[in-house]
Amino acid sequence: MSPKQSMSETTAKAILDAFNAHDLDAIMQFFADECSLDMPRGPEPWGQRVVGKNAVRQALASRFKGLPDVRYSDDRHWVCGNMIFSEWLLTGTTPDGTPVKVRGCDHFELRGGKVVRKDSYWKIVDRTQ
Repeated sequence: MSPKQSMSETTAKAILDAFNAHDLDAIMQFFADECSLDMPRGPEPWGQRVVGKNAVRQALASRFKGLPDVRYSDDRHWVCGNMIFSEWLLTGTTPDGTPVKVRGCDHFELRGGKVVRKDSYWKIVDRTQ
């Protein structure tokens, strides 16, 4: 493993740690000013896209509000060029008490050591099958 790859995998783990701490200031230190976030749900095939550091911060704050005890675990990370791929298990509880447990992944695109795009995917849990 090259030092660059090790640093990127370390960065991916540090981003996940900041998410688990629900620390928006720490999370946003990893993002470039000109960044975007594609949420797993939304009106378009790519979900809901928010652009700009302030908008990304607000979207992430809404995630913490919607799942106040959200936690990412069972994580794995891969590095390929300027991309980091993270796979995880998300668990949490909605404010009305509904438990959430879902596998997902993030694709992070980096430029100059900062995240310029985070694309997030969740498995669709269908309890009727």
